[in-house]
Amino acid sequence: MPATASSARQVSVSALRFGRLAAMGALAALILFAGVWGSWGTAQHVMLVKGREQGTVRVTSCSGDMCSGPFTPTSVGARARARVEIAQPVAVRKGRTYDVVLKPGTADAVRSGPAGTLYAWLPLGGALLLASVVVAGGMRLTRAAWVLAGCGVALLTGAFLAVSAGS
Repeated sequence: MPATASSARQVSVSALRFGRLAAMGALAALILFAGVWGSWGTAQHVMLVKGREQGTVRVTSCSGDMCSGPFTPTSVGARARARVEIAQPVAVRKGRTYDVVLKPGTADAVRSGPAGTLYAWLPLGGALLLASVVVAGGMRLTRAAWVLAGCGVALLTGAFLAVSAGS
């Protein structure tokens, strides 16, 4: 009889371990999916520029979390506009000119180029850091956690350096 109790305990411990790994894996996947989802809303405009209006904007005024200025087109089919807005002006300074892509059907501009691409993926960088904690603590996969954390730090640092150098 003692062998049966011991094997039943081993089965329950294995089931609990599998449950923990499955739950933490699902949580880490959900965090990463949310990071991609949060980034894609802006990243799609920066990365998939075919058919979108591309150009430059010279920032003439900033108030609150919006900056604006005239849009000068650089792509075929784009038209000049007297005023476009850049939301969340990270490292945007009055009097400077920035490469932008306009969101279709709006006067909302998104920074393009390496700085705009990296800035658009910032939510994914944060998600990578958060998922690394879940993977390390909940799944006990320290190497995978270090890889996730390293990718997140590299993305955040690259975005900071690219946006800072471009302003």
